[in-house]
Amino acid sequence: MLSADKIRLLKKSCWLILHTVIIVNFVAEILYGFYQVFFVLVPPGGKKGPLMGRAGEIPFELMVKRRLFATETWIAISGLAVYLAVIYKEKFKGFSRHGR
Repeated sequence: MLSADKIRLLKKSCWLILHTVIIVNFVAEILYGFYQVFFVLVPPGGKKGPLMGRAGEIPFELMVKRRLFATETWIAISGLAVYLAVIYKEKFKGFSRHGR
């Protein structure tokens, strides 16, 4: 039979693994979105990276795909920020200007 300390350590380890998997999932989604927008969905004959002045010259379907991936990336960034703020709020209390 496991002692109370071992059970507590096991629970803590499981929670740490779960939090790590969630954070890695968010980071992977963010990197995938950036990769799709800036390196895969490039205009025909164009170069990789941001469109800048060429945004008006690309086909509508490509623009919609890029915007959908960009939106997905921003949702992942927002989700990660909210997750970190909720889960680690005690650790972030020292960063407040008002010290609350």
